Amino acid sequence: MKELVILGSTGSIGTQSLEVACRQGYRVTGLVAGGNTELLEKQAREWKPKTVAVFNAEKAKDLKIKLADTDIKVLSGEDGVCEVAGGEGNTVINAIVGIAGLKPTLSAIESGKTIALANKETLVTGGEIVKKKAKEKGVAILPVDSEHSAIFQSLQGAPKGSLKRIMLTASGGPFFGKTKKDLENVTVKEALNHPNWSMGAKITIDSATLMNKGLEVIEAVHLFDISADKIEVLVHRQSIVHSGVELSDGAVIAQLGTPDMRLPIQYALTYPERSDYAFETLDLFKAGTLTFEKPDTDTFRCLPLCIKAINEGGIAPTVVNGANEEAVKLFLEGKIKFLQIADLVEKALTSVDNKKDFSLEDIFHADETARAIVRKGD
Repeated sequence: MKELVILGSTGSIGTQSLEVACRQGYRVTGLVAGGNTELLEKQAREWKPKTVAVFNAEKAKDLKIKLADTDIKVLSGEDGVCEVAGGEGNTVINAIVGIAGLKPTLSAIESGKTIALANKETLVTGGEIVKKKAKEKGVAILPVDSEHSAIFQSLQGAPKGSLKRIMLTASGGPFFGKTKKDLENVTVKEALNHPNWSMGAKITIDSATLMNKGLEVIEAVHLFDISADKIEVLVHRQSIVHSGVELSDGAVIAQLGTPDMRLPIQYALTYPERSDYAFETLDLFKAGTLTFEKPDTDTFRCLPLCIKAINEGGIAPTVVNGANEEAVKLFLEGKIKFLQIADLVEKALTSVDNKKDFSLEDIFHADETARAIVRKGD
């Protein structure tokens, strides 16, 4: 029996995962949501999982009342989310946004589940700890991010040790080609207007600042055991080439497709097999010209800050991630300007003493320290 747990089921990745799961014959045993209990209730009634969880305790109480006519167990808080992650099921899709996804990933690994990872912060903040635990438990971590899935797919059949370079593509977000002066007074609405992808607010802002690409560089370092200097970021406005690799013999292999997350989700659920794809496929005649350009790292400074953090190692990646999460929250609330996001991330990175040998507790302490610096500096 193919049994699936989805963490972040009411978000963009979560809802598409349910769509794919339906076509792939999965039984859904657990669902987790941040706070959208209205949609979670609908999902629970349709899929009839054994357990659901909500991070917010008050909303969980309300959901428990609404689902009182069912046998579905309703849990709350971090402990409840981790219980669902480690409960019944053989695969978990982690689509939680932010560092909140780290502990549930570890719970799922502890229970021996295959991890279909859409929560990049799991590896950004706890990469070494997560990889060690996965190795101990014999658990596979399969990437769901479109770029990392593309790299993973491009490496199928490549001899071990043949990876020479990763080409990580970026859409460039809504502000590609803009200068710092152009971006001084951009609005939240403008920053949320992504040209190609439909994503949640936080990830869309990260795309606009190129922080998302910086986090993906860090994630790729952990997923593919490669140094950051062998990862090249290319701005590819059409979002058709999802990423690629160069192998030791000079061959360049890339994965192309429509800008649709259902393909990487499906590949993670069917790997190593390929299954018929029921959605729109790529028409290269319609796609037309494909372009590739270097990112403007002077204007979009979050990308080089992430690269600096992974080169420093230790808890530095956790610091830039935590600072960014807090800064994006402030921007969405209208409390800071767009360009201040990178300023605050840099301030946190230069203010927190790096710790090369760290524990899970150290990660969360560094995260909170970085957030406090951002709140103080807004």
